[in-house]
Amino acid sequence: MGLQGKTLKVCSCNKTVAIDGRALAAALKAGESIQVHSELCRKDAAAYQAALGDPDVIVACTQEASLFSEIADAAGARPALKFINLREQAGWSGEGKQALPKIAALIAMAALPDPEPVPAVSFKSGGQLLIIGPAAPALDWAERLCATLEVNVLITEARGGELPLERRYPVWSGRVERLAGWLGAFEIEWTQQNPIDLETCTRCNACIRACPEQAIDYSYQIDMDKCKAHRACVKACGAIGAIDFARASAPRKEVFDLVLDLSRQPLIRLHELPQGYAAPGGDPLEQALAAQALAALVGEFEKSRFFNYEARICAHSRSGRKGCNLCLEVCSSGAITADGDQVKVEPHTCTGCGGCATVCPSGAMTYASPRVPDMGARLKALLNTYRDAGGKEACLLFHDAGDGRKAVLELGRRGKGLPARVIPIECFHVASIGIDLLLGAIAYGASQVCVVTTEKTADSYTSALKQQMEFGETILHGLGYAGEHFALLEEDALEARLWGMKAAEAPAQPATYNLSAEKRTSLDFTIDHLARHAKQAPEEIALPAGAPFGALVVNKETCTLCKACIGACPAAALLDAQDAPQLRFIERNCVQCGLCADTCPEDAIRLVPRLLLGAQAKQPVVLHEAEPFNCVRCGKPFGTKSMIDSMLVKVGGHSMFTGGGALKRLQMCADCRVVDMMSAKDESSIDAYRK
Repeated sequence: MGLQGKTLKVCSCNKTVAIDGRALAAALKAGESIQVHSELCRKDAAAYQAALGDPDVIVACTQEASLFSEIADAAGARPALKFINLREQAGWSGEGKQALPKIAALIAMAALPDPEPVPAVSFKSGGQLLIIGPAAPALDWAERLCATLEVNVLITEARGGELPLERRYPVWSGRVERLAGWLGAFEIEWTQQNPIDLETCTRCNACIRACPEQAIDYSYQIDMDKCKAHRACVKACGAIGAIDFARASAPRKEVFDLVLDLSRQPLIRLHELPQGYAAPGGDPLEQALAAQALAALVGEFEKSRFFNYEARICAHSRSGRKGCNLCLEVCSSGAITADGDQVKVEPHTCTGCGGCATVCPSGAMTYASPRVPDMGARLKALLNTYRDAGGKEACLLFHDAGDGRKAVLELGRRGKGLPARVIPIECFHVASIGIDLLLGAIAYGASQVCVVTTEKTADSYTSALKQQMEFGETILHGLGYAGEHFALLEEDALEARLWGMKAAEAPAQPATYNLSAEKRTSLDFTIDHLARHAKQAPEEIALPAGAPFGALVVNKETCTLCKACIGACPAAALLDAQDAPQLRFIERNCVQCGLCADTCPEDAIRLVPRLLLGAQAKQPVVLHEAEPFNCVRCGKPFGTKSMIDSMLVKVGGHSMFTGGGALKRLQMCADCRVVDMMSAKDESSIDAYRK
């Protein structure tokens, strides 16, 4: 693949990484030998400075990225700098001397142009902070933060707290009914529970002095367990009117930019919490860290819009009939909700995991950061370079930029490192690695694809990835590709699993096509390539339940060819016939959403998960056809005999059809039905009742 015209600076990190400059140049098709420095961040820094006049510079060191950036800034240079790790990812390994193909592959991937930017989602926070929780910690943090943020307090438990002597910020009390939103737009609804309204209360202490049970303290809330209903406090409050035991409080609503939730149980219970919301629990250190993080979230911010959604092909629902809910079930941030027959994604709470795109069977939901074509281009360049440099049996190791990256790099620093055939690839979130990328990587020549999970990986993501891998593995085994091609690797067992894995079989000829932004198109190309180069040539492969491919079985005895299923199908898998009463089916289009089966009034459709191979999968086949019913008046066919017979049985006993003419009219085409109604002399019409 080469360096794409970019300048490369390589360092062996004090000769601890074995790199042959001549062999590396040959692998990258660079022409001349590549100089390998030993101390690029120290005595060889001048060589780096000399390259700063070039427009694009790749530096094979991530440890000193900050230093190299500072040197460039000091020199007034503005090259496009990119840093890659060759030390922990390749050189520091028990097989470091055999890692040249991997090193070349990592450099070739880094040399690719950056993907086009995606649209951004904007946030604006003015620093309006709501602190929710028991009085003591809530008021304590309010005092600490009121100098830097616009503080508001909602007390949910009054005991032990004491309102400040100066009213510097609003304080309410009550029970939270609803809390939702994101940075800059949190909506809260609560109801007053205590007889004392803290907004109205003047904190004059008259109620405290008047209460004979000492049920009121300096939180200015009544302890209802102590109160004996003397109502002396009401009299003491007088015209202020802050105390009302009979108050029927309407829900109150406010909007805030930030929320510090000190409740014993978080009010928002999601794996991925919205930005601007913190629920640190009762640990003072965690509370301090949360407060510090929230204080920094004042101003205007942006993040990527991670998804694209095409409602036209969404299989969620049709006419109120339930179909696919996979994206709603996998989303750990609650960003996806049902919206009639479609779904709605709130971009402000979307955390960019890509799990929705991974499980979407139709491709209605796609991942945008990066897009599948961009990731596919990286995989293709990486594997082509690896293979051309003499590498064999490549194992791709996807990990995230957080704990996953840390686990991978620590293998090089503290452990045995990565095997020479294991090539790490960083992605924003591992949940975005779906079956289109898994099988696409195998088609491009990878032997295996592994995904690193950590304790922070949501269970819904782990389950989704396991299922995607099961689908992919079933297809590969059905085609005769032996071995374990896909694996989820937990961070704690990473080294043992990687060094213990045996390479799996891959196609002898790597694919040359590019992955498409349309999921089903990518899968079509990939499956066709894998089948073309497979050792076995089955007509079909049985798949596990829930797979995005399959057939339909129609009960011909009960199907009336009403064709409601055709209208319900979001993928154009079910078709009508213009010249005959037929139900036709294109199997490769079917996403097994079940909308057709749920819509069918006769319960005549059953799903059969499988993968049909060859041209027949893309050709329409007749699932059911019936004898046409001809109009009893003009003889023109207008329906099926079974449908008309069924209708006559169902409505024959109804009072509106007791006359023979009415039943006979059901057996006529639309035109003849109108003519018959107008010409009938023995039936009443509206004209008969006019005066």
